[in-house]
Amino acid sequence: MADRRQITIAGTTLTVLIERKAVKNINARLRDTTLHISAPHAVDDTALDRAIIELARRLIQRVHKRQINNEEDALALVRQVAARFPNPPVIEHATFTLTEARWGSYSAATGTVRLNATLLRMPRWVLEAVAAHEIAHAFHPNHSPAFWRLLRSVCPDTDRAQAFLAAVAWMARSWDGMPPVERALLAQVHDEVGDV
Repeated sequence: MADRRQITIAGTTLTVLIERKAVKNINARLRDTTLHISAPHAVDDTALDRAIIELARRLIQRVHKRQINNEEDALALVRQVAARFPNPPVIEHATFTLTEARWGSYSAATGTVRLNATLLRMPRWVLEAVAAHEIAHAFHPNHSPAFWRLLRSVCPDTDRAQAFLAAVAWMARSWDGMPPVERALLAQVHDEVGDV
């Protein structure tokens, strides 16, 4: 009988099914949101837990790379957003990466905008707002009043996107601790509201 548990990696909640077998190595297979693990009988629980997290992270990244490997589309979108700025900076690269630390970053030295891969599942206006935020750093490296004025002038959805991302971050942190009834109610409200 398989051991069953849930883990959340980079905002993705997975059901993990662990089966102890006569195998030499820990093996993992991801199907939708279920991570199937086969592990040797001899491996201790601490080592298995560490391996599960690392394998899950790698498999999720692989899935995201397949889904978002079209960097030409990302580059086109970021360049469209950059064109809204006066004297737009040159954008050479735009990539989506899985990161838990930030929504995006911009490097003036390389002309690269990096965006969090989870943004791809959000409304386009949120993705554009984050891209605009990062590009605005080409003009103002800090979050001064001038930075916010410029950002709001090229992206009127800035404040709405900030609120949306704050809500997403809160939900990601709070979801596992919520009673099932509250989760069901929130999912029902989401279904009634639809795309924001």
